[in-house]
Formats: sequence, structure tokens, C-alpha cells
Amino acid sequence: MDFKDYYQTLGVERGADADAVKKAYRRLARKYHPDVSKEPDAAARMSEVNEAYAVLSDPEKRAAYDSLGRPQQHPGGDGGSGGTGRGSSGWSGHEGFQPPPGWASGFEFSGGPGGMDGDGADYSDFFESLFGHAAAARGMGAGRAGSGGAQQRAARGRDHHARIDIDLADAYAGATRAIQLRSAKLDAEGRVQPTERTLEVTIPQGVKEGQLIRLAGYGAPGGEGMPAGDLYLEVHFNPDARWHVEGRDVTQTLRVAPWEAALGGDVDVATPTGGTLQVTVPAGSAAGRKLRLKGRGIPGSPAGDMYLVLDIVWPPADTPRARELYAAMARDLAFDPRAGTHTPRS
Repeated sequence: MDFKDYYQTLGVERGADADAVKKAYRRLARKYHPDVSKEPDAAARMSEVNEAYAVLSDPEKRAAYDSLGRPQQHPGGDGGSGGTGRGSSGWSGHEGFQPPPGWASGFEFSGGPGGMDGDGADYSDFFESLFGHAAAARGMGAGRAGSGGAQQRAARGRDHHARIDIDLADAYAGATRAIQLRSAKLDAEGRVQPTERTLEVTIPQGVKEGQLIRLAGYGAPGGEGMPAGDLYLEVHFNPDARWHVEGRDVTQTLRVAPWEAALGGDVDVATPTGGTLQVTVPAGSAAGRKLRLKGRGIPGSPAGDMYLVLDIVWPPADTPRARELYAAMARDLAFDPRAGTHTPRS
């Protein structure tokens, strides 16, 4: 996935106001719209221009995009020529770009989860990695929860959405957290101005990756006495190399000594909540064996399971005594780890 420089695509400066962005878009639309353009790749160029405009014309998305930082510019881009970052190399040559971990957490956008109000546009992988898939928002945009006629639905406040990152421990026990949400709006001169608000949010026990927490009335204000929209918080877990989560199941690696694997025994296992469990390792266990602890995953109905994947860790032969013990094993056990794998001689 390549980084896309939306400013270069539209041919505007990063500080351009809303009017300049709109004028640039209209100029390029006249040049590349497939109905009128004679350019051989007009449809692809128009798609790039539409995507850039979808971000830079939206104060919330533009503020989030700008937070990624300014890519290093190089000669060769001529805004509006389909650059989409060609000629920039601020992100490792723009190839293999991935947003920084947790980048999207705390950005508040208008519309339901997914980042768009279901416009059905075909956006790039880069766009979707930042703002989510447009189709995910279909049916969750402004006025969805309203009742009555079209006029009443239109007057209801728009729903908002944001991503929040929590620790796996919060999913096990539940928690109350102060969440800072960042957004943006246009000032009187058409320039993007950041805004922030802090909410106290209850994280329910048993919440899963990707689950939505709905805060009724915390979206945009309604008009003419109509209710405010809702705020949907999409839950994601902070990266933690110790645990892999799938649904409510949690998997972790359990490091054991060779004698624990060979002879069996009880070992202590750290849990996401900060405590420990005592687990029996069966005698004769091999590396990669998976132990299942039923119901020890994320709570729920039913609760998930915890899986322990055994990793046998051998002590180093870095002392005379250690080398002596390894030599004794080699002499007394007569063990051939390659037995059955030898190729017969012809």
C-alpha cells in the first residue's frame, strides 16, 4: 500500500483554505471527468481526485490526515496529474505504508462507523486504512435512529463515530476511562481548526475487538428541538505481544523448561488481568502443543477460551557445570533427534 499525498493530487498547498480546495477540485473534475475528458486514464485520475477531495474538503478527515505528518516533497509532482504522492518519499518511498500503531484512536468523525455516510465510493486501500471502509457506514449515517417522516429524520443530529484503543484487561474486568476525542471544524475564513472534548466512558466487561459502544445523544446537536445524534465508539485492543485475540479467545505462548515438558508439572501463567493461573503441563509435551483453558478467555455468553502454546526453552551451556550436564545427557540418553529421517544408502 502506497502513501497518498492528497495535497499533491489536488495541486494545493497544505495550508489551503476550503475555497482553494474546492476550486482545485472543480478544475480537475473538468479535466478528468470521464464524460468529457479525452485523457486515456481519465477514470482512474478522476477517482484519485475524488478521494483527495473527500478528505481535504472534510475538516475532520483533513485534520486526521494532517496528523500523519508532512511527507518529504521531491520534484516531479504536478498537482492534479494523478500524483497521489508520486514524487514524495516521506514514508519509506511510500511503498509498504502502514499507519502508525494506534494512529486513528480518538479521532471523531461525522457519520456512523466506517468513516463515511454510505456514499458507496470506491476508495483506495490507503483511504480505508485511515478511515475505514465506506460500505461499513451504510445505514448508520445521519438520521438513522430518527422516527417519522423525512423532515423529522433530517432534523435529528448526525451520528458521530470514533475509534478507541483499550487494554485487554479492560475487556476482562470492565472499566471506566476518560477518553479524549479530537475533531476539527472550519473557521470563518475556511481554515481547519482542531477541537477536542473529553468523555468518561464505561467499557463493558466482555467487549470484543471491533464492537461498538453507543453513547446516546453524544453526536451532533439536533435542530428545531430534535434530539442529538449518537456517538459510536469502535473498540480496538492496544497491541500486546503477549496475547493474540480472536473473538473472545485469547492465545499466548507459554515458555517451559525441557524437564517441565518431559516430566510434566505445574507452572504459573500470567493473565491479562495481571494475576496468575497455575496450569498443569502434561508429561511428554512437545513444542507447539496447545493447552486449552475453557472459559478463561474474554468473559461473555459464552466466555472465550484461553489457549497456551508451549515453547520449550533450553538453558544455555555457558558454564562448566551446564556443559557437563549436557555432555552427560548426550552420553547417557542415547537420543537421536533425527531418527527416522535418515536417507537409506543405495
